[in-house]
Amino acid sequence: MSTVLLLAFAPIFLLLILGAFFAGSETALTAVSRGRMHTLEKEGSRAARDVNFLTEDRERMVGALLLGNTFVNILASSLATTVLESSFGPETVYVATAIMTVLILFFVEVLPKTLAIARTDRFALTVATPVRLVVGVLAPIVNAVQFLVWRVLALFGVHENEMEEIAAHEEIRGTVEIHHKEGSVEREHRDMLAGVLDLRELTVADVMIHRKNIATIDASLPREEMLQEVLDANHTRIPLWRDQPENIVGIVHSKDVVRAIIERGRTGIDVASLATPPWFVPETTSLEEMLTLFREQRTHFALVVDEYGALQGLIALEDILEEIFGDLPDEHEEPERPDVRKRSDGSYLIDGSVPIRELNRDLDWNLPDEEATTIAGLVIHEARTIPEVGQRFAFFGFQFEILRRQRNQITALRVIPPAKSAEPLAASVPAKPQQA
Repeated sequence: MSTVLLLAFAPIFLLLILGAFFAGSETALTAVSRGRMHTLEKEGSRAARDVNFLTEDRERMVGALLLGNTFVNILASSLATTVLESSFGPETVYVATAIMTVLILFFVEVLPKTLAIARTDRFALTVATPVRLVVGVLAPIVNAVQFLVWRVLALFGVHENEMEEIAAHEEIRGTVEIHHKEGSVEREHRDMLAGVLDLRELTVADVMIHRKNIATIDASLPREEMLQEVLDANHTRIPLWRDQPENIVGIVHSKDVVRAIIERGRTGIDVASLATPPWFVPETTSLEEMLTLFREQRTHFALVVDEYGALQGLIALEDILEEIFGDLPDEHEEPERPDVRKRSDGSYLIDGSVPIRELNRDLDWNLPDEEATTIAGLVIHEARTIPEVGQRFAFFGFQFEILRRQRNQITALRVIPPAKSAEPLAASVPAKPQQA
């Protein structure tokens, strides 16, 4: 009798195995790494090619697997009820339901899906070819079901052409951040990838050197004095101005000056005659566009102007590269940056002109940089006023204390990051904002 019962349950076990195949395949193929599969396909993997074919239309693939899983589970439950009917009589439905619930839950749903999560790519490559055959066979039924589903959803205002899609950049950014938190991606690598993705969103105004920090030379100076200033400057390219500092009339390259000295000697060299015409770009140019322009113009240096043509600053190729690779100090810079100094109590003394993005990158902070470029600008924006020396604020979990102010500019402040906050500082915001 037991042998007969075992033989009767054999097709049920086969159906459960088939259901486990459908359930595990659905999990693996929906969670598979598309980037890795495309790489494997380029290397000649047929299984990876089948995976990419299936994931191109996930709705069709999932529909076919759900259809197959639902069918075999219902059929297995029906056969179990029939087999057990002679042994349990009127109570067969309850007994069969209890037994099949345990079997389907453990062997058909939890076990294969857990395995698919633990070995996602390997599982997907293994089942891709048979799943492709299943999808091909069930395609007519799946298409009919999809048609009916979208007709029903249309009654509730949901249409097929309105499916939400995650931007590719945001998907990559989120994936990198998750892997960084899990420890598989180093912070430096995360920052470099994020820097590449940010090139489309950032403009030259976000990373340029402000006009008040530009080293320039008066073109009306005597020749010998102008030459000496060029030689004393620690810059490869130096703007020349005439009449007023914002009126840039040319760019002198130190290489041209050195070549002239070698060829003609130092006496009588007219630096202004060696200058090239300045190249101006609008401050709204994205860094991605700026990289393209640098390649097209075959130069590494441009002056930035606003919509009225007024000089705002300068942008160099190095400034864009630093957004990707971080600070790139040259041989003339100190190894320790003087504008950010850590104190023994865990706080930081920071110059007001330090960009927020540099602080976030170098110190692994998360201060917002949408409304302000510098740390001083962030405090002014959040305080809605120009703070006085000694005022303290608390924003975004950080604490800020104003140390120095020159006219309407915050030149130095003390910042306590969240992890180092010992005692809360009450946010002191004057009732009436001051006029800048």
